[in-house]
Amino acid sequence: MTERTMKTYQGSCHCGAVRFEITTDFPELTQCDCSICRKKNALMVKVHESQFTLLAGEDYLTEYQFHTKTARHFFCKTCGIYPFHRKRVTPDNLGINVFCLDGFDPDAIPVRRAKGAAML
Repeated sequence: MTERTMKTYQGSCHCGAVRFEITTDFPELTQCDCSICRKKNALMVKVHESQFTLLAGEDYLTEYQFHTKTARHFFCKTCGIYPFHRKRVTPDNLGINVFCLDGFDPDAIPVRRAKGAAML
């Protein structure tokens, strides 16, 4: 069994206006089947809000909510990229789009298929 180590990663939207940092050991990645996640095709890692720092670009973020309006999905106003969202079921956690992380390769991390479409 491989021991996982907490590491800090930096990430950004495509244009670089929104920049952030997370600390995680990547226990798993999540691919959700809800209507928005299917369309944005993101692969996410869940991090507690204490392990997330927005480094730049708060003014460049726009927010989208739907259905229960509990989850908060954030997008860059300039390039349209989705870097993260505040989760619905665990609102003290964020789902981070791992494709926005600098130099990160998700291939060796197990992916859990979340049943978001079944949430009412």
